[in-house]
Amino acid sequence: MTSAPLSDVRILAVEQYGAGPFGSLHLADLGAEVIKIEDPSAGGDVGRYVPPYADGEDSLFFETFNRGKRSLSLDLSADAGRAVFEDLVEHADAVYSNLRGDVPAKMRLTHADLRHRNPRIVCCSLTGFGMTGPRSAQPGYDYVLQGLAGWMALTGEPDGPPAKSGLSMVDYSGGFVAAIALLAGVHAARRDGVGLDCDLSLFDTAIGLLTYPATWHLSAGFTPVRTRHSAHPSLVPFQVFEAADGWLVVGCAKEKFWRRLAGVLGLPDDPRFATFADRQRNAGELLDLLEPRFRAQEVARWLTVLEAAGVPCGPVNDVAAALRDPHTLARDMVVTTEHPRYGTVHSVASPVRVGDRPPAYRRAPRRNEDFAYVTGDLLGYDADRIAALTAAGAFGA
Repeated sequence: MTSAPLSDVRILAVEQYGAGPFGSLHLADLGAEVIKIEDPSAGGDVGRYVPPYADGEDSLFFETFNRGKRSLSLDLSADAGRAVFEDLVEHADAVYSNLRGDVPAKMRLTHADLRHRNPRIVCCSLTGFGMTGPRSAQPGYDYVLQGLAGWMALTGEPDGPPAKSGLSMVDYSGGFVAAIALLAGVHAARRDGVGLDCDLSLFDTAIGLLTYPATWHLSAGFTPVRTRHSAHPSLVPFQVFEAADGWLVVGCAKEKFWRRLAGVLGLPDDPRFATFADRQRNAGELLDLLEPRFRAQEVARWLTVLEAAGVPCGPVNDVAAALRDPHTLARDMVVTTEHPRYGTVHSVASPVRVGDRPPAYRRAPRRNEDFAYVTGDLLGYDADRIAALTAAGAFGA
């Protein structure tokens, strides 16, 4: 059997809460050894205590973002703790953190701070606003960034208040960005023999995801606005439609899809709707024809006829329906792990698939669960060395 894709990668993760742990989660699922460095004075990662499903130092929130990792309680503010950390750097490929932008330098987590112990170390910092710029010392949270980056101005109905995404998409996208950067950095370090810094931010991620509306605005003066029924800004029809018993999404991103939809709905050829540009220009008149037709039948009926005709469509599911969708199950997107407090934990799999080797999913670690492995098996400390470090506060009071 071949090894997991990242089985030869070791990452020291000074991470907490959501964005950082989400990025390293996928690396752990791909086989990387991710060692969480948890601050003993703070009780470890704050994600361990997120309600409503939290009990002691265990929470289903923490399980979600830390599957497959290891945990070591280590006080990086103590000289002894710093010494242990630098010993670990010698055995690692990357130091991965998600802290405020000015903190990695203060905590000496940059390549310049650590290269004396490992010239090939890659230091990947995912911060709210990056390590430079006027906002670098500010804390960055997904909700704040969705407003700051213009996302909330684009989300919701035109006559309603600004709205955020129902999921923390800046955090999750930032995690993916950091994971990509880390892998690129490790590849470059192995090729060139020299490590580097990766300065990632949630702000940059959110601005970068403005994509084509940003290009349209910067290059042609386009002003993005919220659209009725979550309609695409230029393709008509491509939005949610109300049916007799719920909502569905119908999208005509190609001319052939429009012709198929017109056939299903029995619409005659009409020069007002002949092309993308025509349908956008006459969107109000077109939607006046489409909306009553969709309201006349149930969602299931529309999905049956539209799928048969090859028109892109789908139901507007709630979370429960999405998780029990036959395709979700067929793609093995629900996985289980066993936990000493919660028993069997069901969670969603990583969408990152490499090769045909299924990941070996393992529950998240209890705090400091891997102390013996890290200090003994990995670092080779003997009992006297561990006792001395413990007395010096390396692992907390």
